[in-house]
Amino acid sequence: MKSNDWLHGFRHSSPYINAHRGRTVVLTLPGDAIEHRNFINIIHDITLLASLGIRLVVAFGARPQIQSRLDDAGLESSFSRGLRVTPDHHLPLVMEAIGGLRGYIESQMSMGLVNSPMHNARIRVSSGNYVMARPVGVLDGTDFGYTGRVRRVDSRGIEQLLEMGHIVLLPPMGYSPTGDAFNLSYEDVGSQVAAALQAEKLIVFIDDEGLLEEDGALIRELSARQASERLHGNMVTGHDAALLQAACDACVKGVRRAHIISYAEDGALLEELFTRDGSGTLVSGDNYEQIRQARVEDIGGILELIQPLEEQGILVRRSREMLETEVDRFVVVERDGTIVGCAALYHYQDESAGELSCFAVNPEYRRAGRGDELLAMIEKMARGLGLTKLFALTTQTEHWFLERGFQVGEVKDLPGPKLASYNTQRNSKVFFKNL
Repeated sequence: MKSNDWLHGFRHSSPYINAHRGRTVVLTLPGDAIEHRNFINIIHDITLLASLGIRLVVAFGARPQIQSRLDDAGLESSFSRGLRVTPDHHLPLVMEAIGGLRGYIESQMSMGLVNSPMHNARIRVSSGNYVMARPVGVLDGTDFGYTGRVRRVDSRGIEQLLEMGHIVLLPPMGYSPTGDAFNLSYEDVGSQVAAALQAEKLIVFIDDEGLLEEDGALIRELSARQASERLHGNMVTGHDAALLQAACDACVKGVRRAHIISYAEDGALLEELFTRDGSGTLVSGDNYEQIRQARVEDIGGILELIQPLEEQGILVRRSREMLETEVDRFVVVERDGTIVGCAALYHYQDESAGELSCFAVNPEYRRAGRGDELLAMIEKMARGLGLTKLFALTTQTEHWFLERGFQVGEVKDLPGPKLASYNTQRNSKVFFKNL
């Protein structure tokens, strides 16, 4: 039987395609990624993103290529504070290596063979002097020579190219009003450009699947604050620290999200942008996941969440019409535009009681505290209404409620209107909690 997995995935990617169209995404590619066998797949994915109307800026690095060129010339490299020292006699070779790499990337983005994913793509790639730089100077007695830092970004010039549908390619080079060229960190270029453009996303490529814990487990999400704490606590070191710092800096300066993903994994870029959970480590400057009051546009997501539980007999069936009239009673957990949790509060003012109802969390997102956060939100709403107790009816999750301070009650203790509508066939157990 023919598998339609691709069809299912393609259809479910449409909300993400719509969300990203017209948005600016900055990608940072290390020189190691450009030498990796998966690089051609990354080029194909970049072309696909451009064809979907995403505005792309690509900042690339050239460290291994620069090192190779210096080695060929018999010149010794030196480093300090994670930066290459660039004396004046090294600068021509650095520029040669970067220029050659830029030409190679442009050639790959110009591919249009009939049997390639880029057939008829007609990608336009533009580059130029859009990054102004200043010298690092002398630090700890080391003169960094022509190694520099980003001073200013010509965001207007880049925006004009993006408006014309060009991919903007930025080398790790910056220029000064004195006519000097400086060797820059590509992480610095990507982060500063993303901030200057107020990009929707910064994509940082790394050799691993993302940032890893000491035991090798993938770190899925970090806020900018948590990322900063890890950096200051020396929990991330080496090149990973530079990448995380770039992501953190971009988020602090207004970029909504930074994604640290693998350049070695085929399709990691598409998976990160077009699936709910992505493929690497997310660093966010805002709430990637939030609990909020439900809105009418959430009804479809609520129905999709609760219908499997209704079919299993865990929740009472609710029609779309009922949800439309009662949506103001609901709170939802929204994760990247998808409803992954919900709960409702029905209040009985005469008895100062509230019912926690239609309580559901997507099975893929349980055991991460979302249920507790929903309960806390409902309790806060109940107290705001002057209610003194909360009750819930359940057939499956009695221990969950007991562990959170609820006490077993009796059906006869329910508020009058709820008692009158109690379904004896479901035989739900009743739990109460004083607020």
